[in-house]
Amino acid sequence: MPYYRVVGEVPRKRHVQFRRPDGGLYAEELMGEEGFSSDSSLLYHRHLPTAIIKAEAVTPVMETRLEPNLPLSPRHFRTQELISTGDLVSGRQLLGGNSDVRLSYATSDRPSELYRNSMGDECVYVQRGRVRFESTYGVIEAGEGDYVVIPTGTIHRWVPDGPVNVLAIEAGGHIRPPKRYLSQHGQLLEHAPYSERDLRGPAEPYVVEGEEVPVLVRTRGGLSRLVYRHHPFDVVGWDGYLYPFAFNINDFEPIVKRTHAPPPVHQTFEGPGFVVCSFCPRPLDYHPEAVPIPYNHHNVDSDEFMFYVGGDYSARAGSGIDVGSISLHPAGFTHGPQPGAVEAVIDAVSRGVTTTSEMAVMVDTFRPLDLGQGALSCEDPGYAWTWAR
Repeated sequence: MPYYRVVGEVPRKRHVQFRRPDGGLYAEELMGEEGFSSDSSLLYHRHLPTAIIKAEAVTPVMETRLEPNLPLSPRHFRTQELISTGDLVSGRQLLGGNSDVRLSYATSDRPSELYRNSMGDECVYVQRGRVRFESTYGVIEAGEGDYVVIPTGTIHRWVPDGPVNVLAIEAGGHIRPPKRYLSQHGQLLEHAPYSERDLRGPAEPYVVEGEEVPVLVRTRGGLSRLVYRHHPFDVVGWDGYLYPFAFNINDFEPIVKRTHAPPPVHQTFEGPGFVVCSFCPRPLDYHPEAVPIPYNHHNVDSDEFMFYVGGDYSARAGSGIDVGSISLHPAGFTHGPQPGAVEAVIDAVSRGVTTTSEMAVMVDTFRPLDLGQGALSCEDPGYAWTWAR
């Protein structure tokens, strides 16, 4: 995270005695990245965060197998056809992935169990509904359009308020704001499309009583379930730069040029081997002779995974793309507007249309994306041929 926060009770100095009302010591837990050479936070627990009384291996509920995108083809997946199969953790249906990132879709109205991803950070986009994110750091209320970024190793759970649909981006490392948006000391700069004021972290501690509490833990070796002597939500205070936060896509400030701008202007976060971009309502390109629509393009180093979450997709008219669709345009394939879309948009501009309402979340990966069974089960088999009609 780019800035420091204090939540709850902490002593004036770090690593000094901090006592409970009964005279006992609070237990420190330092959560730190990159061997404690990068961002960290210091949490103060009422009980030992190390006290576990049971451990067992867990067989994954969902299919985790990936298949190569062969024959090489652009793809269209209809997430509207995926049905709920569990909670927002156990019910994730794998859409695609590689050694850097896994992309899954989930829809559920039930609370998840406590969960810790110790393989990397997560960025969960809430497409529809409202959900309460509870963690050792506190609570974040999230709703439609929110990205919730969760640091590696954070124990948390999801409590939906009715049906919720999410896209889960699971990294093999850490997810951060792009470096070009940050000063050398980590402050978001004036040219960045969002600021610290747009980021929402937990505001107060969230303390829960309980004993013999199970936590599902994902590591590089697989899934385990650890049973903790006391509930891990026993933190009375913490401070530091590392914590979960939410950012709403509607707070992203689009960067507009006179002629069409390439996707990096939409970048929101970066992770190891991938970037996350937000396409938001914005003014159309305003040069008198602009072609205010994406040109045919081929990002030779990336696979483009685009989740269409709202608005009107005039550039894709006739392709079958709609809200809830996901397109995958792999490296090796040139893609762009559907036939007739350029002329249609130029005509609309001549009649006074000045804005676009499209909203989408895009993940560009720098290694090929393999396909998960969730995606293959809801694929539109005719999509690849729509440019040739």
